[in-house]
Amino acid sequence: MPHHWKELLAVDRYMVQSRTALHDADRKVLTMLYQPLIGHRALALYMTLWGELELLGGREATHHRLMALMQCGLPDIYSERLKLEGIGLLNTYVHAPEAEEPKQFVYELRPPLAPDQFFRDEMLGVFLYRQVGRHMFAQLNDCFACPVVDETKFTRVTRAFSDVFSSVHAEQIVAGFNEEAGRELEPPDGKVHMGRDEASYALDDGVFDFELFFAGLSKQMVPRRAVTAKVKEAIKKLAFLYGIPPLEMQKIVLGVIDPAYEIDIDALRRAAREWYEIEHGGAAPRLVERVQPLAYRTMEYIEPRTKEEALMKQLETISPRQLLKEISGGAEPSLADLQLIEDIMFQQQLLPGVVNVLIYYVMLRTNMKLSKKYVEKIASHWARKKVRTVKEAMELAKEEAKTYQNWANEKEKGRRTVRKVVRTEIVPDWLNMDYSQPDDDDFDVEQARKELEERLKKYRDGS
Repeated sequence: MPHHWKELLAVDRYMVQSRTALHDADRKVLTMLYQPLIGHRALALYMTLWGELELLGGREATHHRLMALMQCGLPDIYSERLKLEGIGLLNTYVHAPEAEEPKQFVYELRPPLAPDQFFRDEMLGVFLYRQVGRHMFAQLNDCFACPVVDETKFTRVTRAFSDVFSSVHAEQIVAGFNEEAGRELEPPDGKVHMGRDEASYALDDGVFDFELFFAGLSKQMVPRRAVTAKVKEAIKKLAFLYGIPPLEMQKIVLGVIDPAYEIDIDALRRAAREWYEIEHGGAAPRLVERVQPLAYRTMEYIEPRTKEEALMKQLETISPRQLLKEISGGAEPSLADLQLIEDIMFQQQLLPGVVNVLIYYVMLRTNMKLSKKYVEKIASHWARKKVRTVKEAMELAKEEAKTYQNWANEKEKGRRTVRKVVRTEIVPDWLNMDYSQPDDDDFDVEQARKELEERLKKYRDGS
């Protein structure tokens, strides 16, 4: 093993990222199953990096910071890092500039195996057994085991995606959305979506006629081996989403198959979207449901007793587009604002009610403007925190208020001195904190809040 000082110095910089969403359940797996194998120090390093993932938000820091956080020396950090790499919990990337410049490290956290995968693994299960002994191994196995149901006694009645939802096409979209141009719903270059497993929903095979699709394809041009299970599933989903008939899908597939007779799914998606834009004038399809799902409403059967509860109930029952319209005094939202909200709902998988809190909060803090970077940064944080309800979003906005305001003020640093807001009346409890002044020195937070409340009150009263 190389000496740590040849590989890592305290002045070297690092940032933390994860291509996969990390969940609270992972903490239990790490503590009970992985810790006996890697030790408490390696676990502490993983948990510290996990905290840095949320706190730094993609920014860099030096290894001095890790040493201070963990209260240990660089040799310990280096040796524990190797344990995490070896067991598959961490990927490490390094960029070593020329001359004497500090190195730059990227620590990519990887999720632990699911318990069933861990116990089935040929090596990890055996190592754990040797570390903890038969009795504790049996206890751990029982702890993570799920009761087995004899499925032969039951009949599966789960509905397919296509049985429940429909895809809305350009000519079906309500007035006010027809003018919107379709924007590619993909992450910006160099970014990836957070995720864990493949989608757990299923489309019924009846949504696409594969028999007709294959009947018109020459095996010399598109060998059957090129249409793998993943490609077949992608074809089915794209056909359902964009309403592509089998004969048109043949042309799309012929256009993306490469000389090696392989079909790139990303290229297939782009080609399907281009076909749709040509056929339907550029308007992107949308799922019908655009308000907070009933399962995630906390005020559905409760009569509001305070202004805060009235606001919560309203944000649970109004769509983000309608909220933007009401805030604008009845005027249709701008295309840029709609596209921004649509993108964060799709990429960050935030529910409509949570997005409503985000809109309300940002409008209140930034002089009635939706700053793209600011909105995306908060949305990303809420996605990592797995915020699902309006109440959770409001509570998190209150807890992280000062952090969010610092983000809003970052671009103003060096241009002017930030001064405090002079408050003249009580604000709702969930925003009753001391903030720094947002973008405009003359902006009055209280006046903006009153205007927002007046507009939303008119909407509630139906006037």
